[in-house]
Amino acid sequence: MCMAVSLAGCGGKVKINDGTFRPVDEAELEFPLKEKTTLTGMISYPANTESEPNNRTIFKRLQEQTNVEIDWTAIQSDQWPDKISLNMSDPNKLTDFIFSADFTDSNLLKYADYGAIIPVEEYIDAYMPNLKAAFDKYPEYRTMCTDVNGHIWALPWIEQLGSGKTAIQSVGNMSFINKKWLDFLDLEIPETVDEFEDVLIAFRDNASKLQKKFGIEGSIIPMSCMVNSGNEDMGILINGFGEGYGDVDKDKNNGRHIVVTDDQEVICCATQEGYKEGIEWLHKLYEEDLIDPEAFTQEWSTYVSKGKSGRYGVCFSWDVGNIDNLKDWVPLPVLTADTRNLTPENGSFTSGFNRGRCVVTSVAENPALVCAWLDQMYAPLQSPQNNWGTYGEDDDFDIFEMGKNADGEDMLKHAPLGDASPVEVREAEAVGGPLAILDEYYDVYVTCPDDAQYRLDWIKEYYTPDMNKEYVYPNIFMSREDTERFSNLQADIHKEIKAKKADWIMNGFTDKDWEKYLDKLEAYGLSEYLELFQGYLDSYNASIAENK
Repeated sequence: MCMAVSLAGCGGKVKINDGTFRPVDEAELEFPLKEKTTLTGMISYPANTESEPNNRTIFKRLQEQTNVEIDWTAIQSDQWPDKISLNMSDPNKLTDFIFSADFTDSNLLKYADYGAIIPVEEYIDAYMPNLKAAFDKYPEYRTMCTDVNGHIWALPWIEQLGSGKTAIQSVGNMSFINKKWLDFLDLEIPETVDEFEDVLIAFRDNASKLQKKFGIEGSIIPMSCMVNSGNEDMGILINGFGEGYGDVDKDKNNGRHIVVTDDQEVICCATQEGYKEGIEWLHKLYEEDLIDPEAFTQEWSTYVSKGKSGRYGVCFSWDVGNIDNLKDWVPLPVLTADTRNLTPENGSFTSGFNRGRCVVTSVAENPALVCAWLDQMYAPLQSPQNNWGTYGEDDDFDIFEMGKNADGEDMLKHAPLGDASPVEVREAEAVGGPLAILDEYYDVYVTCPDDAQYRLDWIKEYYTPDMNKEYVYPNIFMSREDTERFSNLQADIHKEIKAKKADWIMNGFTDKDWEKYLDKLEAYGLSEYLELFQGYLDSYNASIAENK
């Protein structure tokens, strides 16, 4: 039974908002409110952390600042997907808002059709000055949040760290090379695919020397990765073949394998001649015993365990500190084959973005107040705390200290954590939810996290200079019908590309195999798939031009 029927048949227990804009006097929304008010919200929290949101320092301060108390329904993160689905289907379990919804586009549009959530675009313009300011400065975010009918169904999470070709998300699967090994063998950092191959061969042929010099237990592995596994994949190496597109849109579960040319045409990366040549080259490396034979099957834990044992010459990750250590490794520059280019990842020019982070539900009796309270999450000093953690906690560790910027105004400064795990401290203090951290906030409202700063420095030094393509595919919002259409097309296309990539790197392939592969992708609807993306890109570009 659809949500609309469920809502209508709830016996009058729950008053339902049909989504019509309900204006109020702005004076009623001035914080702190004259009288204490209670709203209801639903939130997730990491396992082994505080389960009562109101015991967290961030929410304590927000209650003091707004005189709004939130009656929370808190769900442990690992149970969230199952429980939120059940709660969204029962109006008697709905709260005024879902703070950490993280809904997919499909879910947003489904719940909108069911009448479980309400559109918020008018509330943003009327009662959410912090979010509206971000939208006005970066109109692409409003465009990305707006469906084909002009509605905004959710409040976003925005985390800018760098921008455009310097954005931290522009390169996911960074390649790293063991500088300690290079120095010991008197080798230079390679710049071309041929030089790179020679370095791997040197690692292979000097395995016993490396083991003895560095006390390595276990075999030497010239290069390891996790094929078809997102940031741990080695696909970044083939960007220099052909026209230099590579395959940057290859998420292990939802890879789209598309890129935007300088003529604003959407093409499939994995059908380009350069992709073919790159896979042929990777097969050559595999035949020469330069690629970890477990690269096609190993899990994350195995990959990391071997890395921490010091056995890798080259590896791939978001951060090499996840695999080995920062001291002995450097990023591997873009390799030249036919050209020298690195195509940035799709969606990266607008940095971190989650369209479905928070929703206002149809049981909210005063959606204007709900939105006005949620807008406090977008305040420049509040968003960094929600995202990373806070200051002034009762325990021994804080993510931040409250300091001053160059103008003598309050600024959150990242605090030294000593031996404490940044992830654990963040999970213990942060609350997530809707927020916006803009690039211009750094050194004004907040310092940049150290683990982000060195990665931004790597990108700017090693990768940005070789990003020669002008466009990436934006984070577009398809209709419900087209979302389903895309999902059906993608399932077969992505599966075929992944399977052939792994098979061909291991076993090689012929021109006849390649032609059969292209025919199969076309039979799966590749032309229709690309046409779908092209239409939305054209509409997105028109909307951005209109809003500027």
